Amino acid sequence: MIETIHLRIIQALRRQGTLTEAAQTLNLTQPALTHQIRALEQRLGLRLWQREGRRLRLTAAGEVLLDTADHVLPVLRQAERNLKAQAEGRQGVLRIGVECFPCYQWLTGVIGDFLERLPEVDIDIVNRFRFTGLVGLAHRHIDLLVTPDIQTQEGIVFEKLADYRQVLLCAVGSPLARRGRVEPEDLAGQTLLRFPVPVERLDVFTRFLLPAGQAPGASQEIESLELMLQLVALGRGVCVLPAWLARQQADTERVAMLDLGESGLHSTLYLGLRAQDAELGHLRAFVNLGRERAARAFVD
Repeated sequence: MIETIHLRIIQALRRQGTLTEAAQTLNLTQPALTHQIRALEQRLGLRLWQREGRRLRLTAAGEVLLDTADHVLPVLRQAERNLKAQAEGRQGVLRIGVECFPCYQWLTGVIGDFLERLPEVDIDIVNRFRFTGLVGLAHRHIDLLVTPDIQTQEGIVFEKLADYRQVLLCAVGSPLARRGRVEPEDLAGQTLLRFPVPVERLDVFTRFLLPAGQAPGASQEIESLELMLQLVALGRGVCVLPAWLARQQADTERVAMLDLGESGLHSTLYLGLRAQDAELGHLRAFVNLGRERAARAFVD
């Protein structure tokens, strides 16, 4: 079998012209270099060089091997550089899946900081899944999953970013706005505006309404955060958002924020990734940066 050492030897012989100088270039002894080529010649049944005085001349077979070395070794060197750069977090493609609609504002800031620190890494955002986030991770469609849910699956780990409080938003003219908080039964006559996420993955349903045997008067899916907040301000419905996002985006002169229940509704944001990739440089850099920004942004 032809190995990279054979290709490197044949290139060194072409450049240096003698066994001694070629061996010095490769940090080999001359006997070791000669042994490598003689063993390859025996396997191939061909001579790769001939002596002409002190110098060496490649045979036709040696020229073929040299041509192969000139094509293959640069490719291998580039691959080594790319892999080393990825390990150091300096190069690669980071594909991020998003299962948290309200997280785009936070994610935009994280990506901006990340690309400033690691400009050689490309970012690809995936938010229209033809698969679940876990399936995307397992089958390498994505490298990171931004999610408020932990779902157990072998080979997938979740890194906690930060806890946050969820609040109900309503128009300041609504009777609800005069209360310090709302209880599940208070939403019975309300239209709940929500992002297009299955009900079983929305905390306001699974941890607030359904345990109390309650449901909103109606539920309407809205993709746009701006449209959702506009409808709330006009009294066309209520919505539930992370408190940090509500503070950033809601018009406090038109929209009121209320706690959900006496203890409030608290959630956690996670980054999911494959366990075998958890220590890759650029992934670890994104996790650390995401945690730093979340700790600052999600503070009540």
